[in-house]
Amino acid sequence: QVQLVESGGGLVQAGGSLRLSCAVSGRTITTLRMGWFRQASGNERNFVAAISFGGGTTIYADSVKGRFTISRDNAKNTLYLQMNSLKPEDTGVYYCPAADWSTPFSYSPTDYRYWGQGTQVTVSS
Repeated sequence: QVQLVESGGGLVQAGGSLRLSCAVSGRTITTLRMGWFRQASGNERNFVAAISFGGGTTIYADSVKGRFTISRDNAKNTLYLQMNSLKPEDTGVYYCPAADWSTPFSYSPTDYRYWGQGTQVTVSS
């Protein structure tokens, strides 16, 4: 059973930083395709970032490029999202969904099989 637990969210002022963590159990992250999505209140879940199996390639949504950094620690079986220069429009619930490694990369949340409860990020003006 794959379980994902997101943490690290909170309330910050615009321009501040947060580091989100995603602890994975049941499977090693090296056998999973993983990324970060976020969902603003009343909106759909949108792609934020993804990382390749080897960690050498990263993909970011245009809205966060240059401000967010996705990384992982294989020894800790944990995925991270470093968020800097936060803006009010970054507010939302952040998720780190996972798919089996054989699943092609997708920007669509419907293609990710495993989901956690998310962690709330609120950025004030």
